[in-house]
Amino acid sequence: MLSPLQLRLRQKFVLGSLVLSLMVSVIPALAQATNAAQPAKTPPPFLFPWRVVSPQVHSDRKVTFRFRDPNARKVLLLLEGAKPAPMQKGAHGVWSVTVGPLQPEYYGYSFLADGVGLMDPSNSLIKPNLLNPQNMVHVPGPSSLPWEMNNVPHGIVHHHFYHSNVVGDNRDFYVYTPPGYNPRGRKRYPVLYLLHGFSDGANGWTAVGRANIILDNLIAQGKAKPMIVVMPLGYGAPQILKPGALGKTDLAKENLTKFSEALLTEVMPRVEKDYRVLPGRANTAIAGLSMGGGESLYVGLNHLNRFAWVGAFSAGLLPDLDQEFPRLAAKDNSKLRLLWVACGEQDTLVGPFNVKLRAWLRSKGVKFTKIGTPGVHSWMVWRGNLAAFAPLLFRKNTP
Repeated sequence: MLSPLQLRLRQKFVLGSLVLSLMVSVIPALAQATNAAQPAKTPPPFLFPWRVVSPQVHSDRKVTFRFRDPNARKVLLLLEGAKPAPMQKGAHGVWSVTVGPLQPEYYGYSFLADGVGLMDPSNSLIKPNLLNPQNMVHVPGPSSLPWEMNNVPHGIVHHHFYHSNVVGDNRDFYVYTPPGYNPRGRKRYPVLYLLHGFSDGANGWTAVGRANIILDNLIAQGKAKPMIVVMPLGYGAPQILKPGALGKTDLAKENLTKFSEALLTEVMPRVEKDYRVLPGRANTAIAGLSMGGGESLYVGLNHLNRFAWVGAFSAGLLPDLDQEFPRLAAKDNSKLRLLWVACGEQDTLVGPFNVKLRAWLRSKGVKFTKIGTPGVHSWMVWRGNLAAFAPLLFRKNTP
């Protein structure tokens, strides 16, 4: 015999079960009828942009790039180190092209749709630049490549900000400290001042050049001495970045002189105060790429009391060599532990200047190491330059 309370609970349970049963049987039927009345439609792909996979690196090192632009009439792939490649329009307005096989590297790229430069919205790997930001694609290679991430001790990249009284703006610089660096320890380290190129920011050598990864690998392999690397902002005259300003000789000169002053009087004293830096010119190097290569020559060769190691990778933006280096002569060979002048063999942008630079150095009797590597004016050349240059630094037997 059930009590009145038990009886009411049982009745509610039975009623709830009947309602649930009706819902299970009726709702699918209603949905089926609705679908029959309105034919099923595939959701338009623009509602799901993540369905566009780009870039896609294949096992044979070929790479497929895709870009959705239904209204475009012509789309080109602009890949670093290669000629523009036409893309083909496919379903849902997705343009695509497959290139390669490519050598293992990091490549910058973008799209040109009806004459408008665009980044790849499907790729989160960015190649930062003050004038022309792009994406990057990584074609993996063996662990022996210096820019590949390996299971080795890693250094730390520090980011600093300061106000420049010389230039009159707020700016930044980066500092790499090697594995095992102890800011409170007794050990001190030599320092390399590493300069970026025109249109790059202070983060160019870490975000694109992978300088910290290259140093990690070289140090772990015993190929390079542990060192501190300082990467400052390279503009003494930031207005040089404005359209049409690059070719102005007076502005180029101001860019050189004010950058030199800011580096020598603002950045270097702060680094020497805040970091465990070995003193003396024998423990101080400077190098850079393109504009930074010209700046490294200008600063280093005019201040041999501060720098014994100078490297120029595809150097440019030096208006007049006799004016920039009025005192440089053969007598300075005793002060230079290394003057390293490198350029890509297919570099048409600053290649002729480097030929002129080498001839001028020979006319002055100044000894230097000439380096020619296959490639154009690109990061693929400069990563290799750094990987070859860094092991030579701070060695007693460096030629």
